[in-house]
Amino acid sequence: MSDTQTTTHGPFIAAIDQGTTSSRCIVFDRDGRIVAVDQKEHEQILPKPGWVEHDAAEIWRNVQEVVANAIDQAGITAADVKAIGITNQRETTMLWDRHTGEPVHNAIVWQDTRTAALCRELGRNVGQDRFRRETGLPLSSYFAGPKIRWLLENVDGLQARAEAGDLMFGTMDSWVIWNLTGGVNGGVHVTDVTNASRTMLMNLHRMEWDEKICASIGVPTSVLPEIRSSSEVYGECAEGVLQGVPVASALGDQQAALFGQTCFETGEAKSTYGTGTFMLMNTGTRPVNSYNGLLTTVGYRIGDQEAVYALEGSIAVTGSLVQWMRDQMGLISSAAEIETLASSVEDNGGAYFVPAFSGLFAPYWRPDARGVITGLTRYVTKAHIARAVLEATAWQTREIADAMSKDSGVEVTSLRVDGGMTANNLLMQTMADCLDAPVVRPMVSETTCLGAAYAAGLAVGFWPDTDALRRNWRRAAEWTPQMDTATRDREYKNWLKAVQRTMGWLEDEE
Repeated sequence: MSDTQTTTHGPFIAAIDQGTTSSRCIVFDRDGRIVAVDQKEHEQILPKPGWVEHDAAEIWRNVQEVVANAIDQAGITAADVKAIGITNQRETTMLWDRHTGEPVHNAIVWQDTRTAALCRELGRNVGQDRFRRETGLPLSSYFAGPKIRWLLENVDGLQARAEAGDLMFGTMDSWVIWNLTGGVNGGVHVTDVTNASRTMLMNLHRMEWDEKICASIGVPTSVLPEIRSSSEVYGECAEGVLQGVPVASALGDQQAALFGQTCFETGEAKSTYGTGTFMLMNTGTRPVNSYNGLLTTVGYRIGDQEAVYALEGSIAVTGSLVQWMRDQMGLISSAAEIETLASSVEDNGGAYFVPAFSGLFAPYWRPDARGVITGLTRYVTKAHIARAVLEATAWQTREIADAMSKDSGVEVTSLRVDGGMTANNLLMQTMADCLDAPVVRPMVSETTCLGAAYAAGLAVGFWPDTDALRRNWRRAAEWTPQMDTATRDREYKNWLKAVQRTMGWLEDEE
C-alpha cells in the first residue's frame, strides 16, 4: 500500500457499496483510481425454501468497520475526504423503530420469493401489469412494496406500530444514510429516485410516492422516506472516522454501475456480469414503457436536473452457469479454465445450452421453463459444451439488446461491461460478435462503487460536471465484431429455436 500513499495526494471521495453478500468501502482519488478498499461478508439467513434474509444490525456494524479500515489503509483522515457516496443491493426491504433505531425484523432480500402469492392476489383480474403504467414494474416478488406489506401483516404488532408512526421503512441506502447521519439523534430518513423506483410505490412520472398504489398494496405512507436526487448532500456523518464528511449520493447498484460507466447519452448501455447479469440502457429524460419484457426504471438524477430514465433487462444465470460446470458437472476445475477449454475448438459443434435453471427472465418471464442442451450429436465434446456455455451469456445479452431497441427505437451502439466474467476475453469477443457492436471494458472494474463516488463528488464540486467524469473514464480493452452476418443470423436463429425448447417444461401445479 505504501507506494500508492507516497504518489497519491488528496483530496479523496469515499464510497460504500452495501451489497447482497458483503459490504465494502473504496477510497478514490481525483482520477477515479482506487486508493484503498476494505470488504466484509455478512450472513445469508435462509429460514425456509425461497426465503432469504439479512440482519440489518450486522450490516450496519460491518459498514462502520469497512469504512474505518479503508480510511486507515489509505493513511488519511476525515479532513482529506470531501464526500461519501452510497450504493446498495436494491429492493432489499427493512423496517426499524424510529425511537430505538432497532430493526424490528430481519431485512427481506430482493431474491426472496415469499410474496409471490400476495403479488398474484394484488394482480386481481388485471394481472401483473396492474401498476406498470405508474411504476414501470410488473407485479413481482422482486420489489419492495409487497415485502413491506408482508412484514406488517406477519410480524406481531407491526401494523399497529406503523399506524402509530413508530416505524420507518428503508432499502439499504436509507438504513445506511440514517445511521451515518445520526440515527435516533437526528438521522436523515431519505432514499434516492433510483432506489424508490424499485419499491413499486413511486410514480415514475411525478417522482413521488403514489398514495393510491400505497393504499392498494397496504403500505402506510408514514413509514416511507423522503425521495431525493441521486447526487446531493443529504446530511453529514455524525460520528466515527468520517465525522463531518457530507453524505452526498445514493444509487441502486445497477444504476451506480451505469453512472460509473459514464453512460450519460441516450442509447449508451452497460452490462454487469456476475452470478446473473443486469443490463441497463440510458433512454434519456422520458420513461419508455416496455412491451418486450423489460423494466422501466430511473437511471439517475443529478441535483435538481431532470431525471434520466433507463430500460433494464436481467438474465438469471450467467456466471452461475460456469460455477455449475465446475461444481456440479466437474467439467472444469476453475472458472478461468472454461476459456482455455472453449478456445480449443472453432465453434459450438452444433450444440446450444439454454440455462433456464430457474425459468427464463427477460424478455420472456417464463417460470415454467427449465434448462436444455440441444443439437447434441456424437461429434460434440466437452469443449463444444464449454463454448455453448459462453455463447449462452452472449445470446441472452443480444436478446435483451433487441428488446431494448424495440421498446425505445434506439439501437445499442456499444456495450460497456463490468463484473467478474469480463476477465474472459473469448466471452467478450463472442459478445461483440453476437451483438454486432463493440464491447468495451474499463480500467476500473469496480464501476458500482465508482458510480457512487462520481455522484457524491459532483454534489460537492469535487468534479465540475459529467464531462469531467467522461474524461476520467478509461478503457482497458475493446472488442469489435468479427463474425460475418450470415453466420450471426444462422446462429441466432438456432439459439432462439433452443430457447423455445425450454418452455412449458413444468406443468401448472404450483
